[in-house]
Amino acid sequence: MNKNGPIIIIEDDDEDQLFIQEVFQKLKYQNELIFFSDGEKALEFLNQGTAVPFIILSDVKMPKLSGLELRQKLKTDADLTIKCIPYLFFSTAISQTEIIKAYSTSVQGFFLKQNSFEELEKTITVIMEYWTRCAPPTNVSK
Repeated sequence: MNKNGPIIIIEDDDEDQLFIQEVFQKLKYQNELIFFSDGEKALEFLNQGTAVPFIILSDVKMPKLSGLELRQKLKTDADLTIKCIPYLFFSTAISQTEIIKAYSTSVQGFFLKQNSFEELEKTITVIMEYWTRCAPPTNVSK
């Protein structure tokens, strides 16, 4: 896990991208934000290996490659799995079935995308604080 790496946000709604970007700007996290509008573009970027992301925030329903399909591909890719990139779902469309499917892919969290700026800010803060404090396996001394 690269705590200084970029945060990958996979979201096909331009307004939601802007909303998320505004929250991150207000919170002043130093990580670069990289947005993708579909899972295929995100997968291409991750396979390039030029940057090791800190966290992936992904919508569930997207064109071309859904969030669940992308998560499954990343989970089965040994080169990406070893990088220990937390994968979190961030969606407005939450159903019990989708949550069960998400956790069956070993996703590290499933969050409701908030409609209010204040609530989204609280959720992003919780996510960032948790993963910033989390001890990754690559930094543990023997």
